[in-house]
Order: sequence, then C-alpha cells, then structure tokens
Amino acid sequence: MKINTKTKKREHILITGGAGYIGSLLCGELLCRGYRVTALDNLLFGGNSLLGYLTHPGFSFHKADVCDKDSLRPHFKDVNHVVHLAAIVGYPACEKAGDEASYRCNLEGTRNVFELAEAGGAGRFVFSSTYSNYGAAEDGRPVTEESPLYPQSIYAKTKIAAERYLLEQAPSARCAPVVFRFATLFGPSPRTRFDLIINQFVLEAIRERKLVIYQKDYNRSFVHIRDIIRSVTLALEAPIEKIRGQVFNVGSNLGNLSKEEIARLVQKYVPGVEVEYKDLSYDSDMRDVKVSFDKIERVLGYKARIGVEEGIKEMVEAIGSGLLSDMGVVLKNAASGD
Repeated sequence: MKINTKTKKREHILITGGAGYIGSLLCGELLCRGYRVTALDNLLFGGNSLLGYLTHPGFSFHKADVCDKDSLRPHFKDVNHVVHLAAIVGYPACEKAGDEASYRCNLEGTRNVFELAEAGGAGRFVFSSTYSNYGAAEDGRPVTEESPLYPQSIYAKTKIAAERYLLEQAPSARCAPVVFRFATLFGPSPRTRFDLIINQFVLEAIRERKLVIYQKDYNRSFVHIRDIIRSVTLALEAPIEKIRGQVFNVGSNLGNLSKEEIARLVQKYVPGVEVEYKDLSYDSDMRDVKVSFDKIERVLGYKARIGVEEGIKEMVEAIGSGLLSDMGVVLKNAASGD
C-alpha cells in the first residue's frame, strides 16, 4: 500500500479497534486518502498490525479501552468523525466472555464512545454491526434493513441493543450515527482473522487437507474486507443527510452462498481436499439467511467489487506463499464468525 504523506483533507478520523481486522486496514486507506487518523485499541491481540503507520505524520495511536471512559476522553479533541469498530466480536467470543462482559463492551462501550464523540463535536459516527442480527429468515427470502430481527446469539443481542441506542440519538444529536450491518468478512489484512468461514476453510484445506462442514445447506452472506473499507470511506464522505440515522446492510447480493458452495470453491483452488459434512442438533448461532444489499446501492451508490471466488484465490496465494503462515489458530468446529 502506497502511503501518501501529504494529508490533503486534514480531517481527523478516530477509529476504535484500530489494531483489529478491519481497523488496521482502514487506517492505511484513510491515511492514503489524506486524513489524519487516531487509532484506539486495548491491544488484546497485540499491535503489530499498526507498526507500519507509526512514522506517518498523520497517524497516532493510543492504548485505550472502550469500557473505560476516562481512558478514552483525552483522545476526542479535534475529531471530525468516529468509526467505532471495537467490540467483543462473534458468538464464540461473547459466549466465552459472558453476558455481562459482552453487554459492557458492546453496548456500554458504544455509549461511551458516542457520548464522547458528541461532546467533542464529531460530525459522523460509523457503527460496525452485523447481519447476525437477522438470525434465520422465516420465508427464505433475502432480508432487508426493515426485516424483523431474530438474534440467535448474545453477540447479536448486544449489537441490536447498541443499534437501538444510536438510532434513538440520531434525531437530536449533532453527531450523525449510521449503522452498517456487515456480512461475514473474508480476505487478508494486517491482522487477518481465521475464525471466519472463508478464511478458516482455506487455512484448514491447505494445512490439514480436509474440511469438516456443519450444516452444509445453511446460507451466509460474504463480503471482502476491502469492500468493507470502501463502504466506511463512503459513509465518511457521503452527504450527511443520506446517512444520518440510517441502517445499511453491507455486502453483495452475489455473496449469498451456502457453506457447501464455499467448500466446493475452496476445493477448486486447493486440489485434493477431502470434505466431510456433518449436522449439529443444536448450536448457539444457527443462522440461515440471505441478505439484500439493494438499499446501500440505491442510496449511497455502493457496490461490492471483489467476489468470493476471487477472495478464495487471494487467500490461497497469501497462505500458500507463507505470508499468513504464522497467523491465527484454526478452530476445530465449523466457522461461524461475524
């Protein structure tokens, strides 16, 4: 990534969870676009993903936890917009942390960050949510932003609670919140996650030559991480009246695929991989849903550019070349991350 050292726009973006999967890649993109960037993170997973930006004159990092409002407070001065990514992400992590900790981070943490953004005069608040909120579609048709929410996990419940809080603030707050319900991400970043279906399947296929797929017919929706980065930059630059108090699904209609379809694509690019299919009688995240992304295309002109097959090829090349060989831990159960 070519870094532009001339901060042309001079607008200041604060990113919570800046060292994470999305945040670490977003920092680089915003710096390239000429923004000043402040990244906040509690460094639970380390900070190596941000080392490449340390010498950039437009970048700064501070260790802070969204659950500790006092640790956040000094960093909201002269901030134009906030991208709130920090969270306990995914149902396994929330199950492990427990209900109280999950709500404290994902709901109270969001409240802390938004209150400081509002008090500090920030203009926009981009919130990272999830299509997990929809749960299982009743009629099998793609869900829209107006569809009922049937959360299947504590993770989704905390995200729905945070969404509701933000949308309640939208009519009266100076800071305009926008809710992005991201599809399941895939693709490499400075801190690649391997608890997400496509990334995990590729890694398991290469390392173990075998995939064990649970609930093969269950549908998920997938989006490349670079397309997520594009959506966030669009939210920062679109007319504010188009994003204030809005909820957008972020992904691609072509990214609605079953786990079996993903496994077949992985087999195409990792020859000789054995696939075993199993069923679960019960799991705490039994999502089976297709998602419509028509609204974000219609309102913001957004359209995902990187398809699932292209992303699988990219991951095969990145792992096969050794670039990602030492990252992540392969989960033994079916991937079901955000």
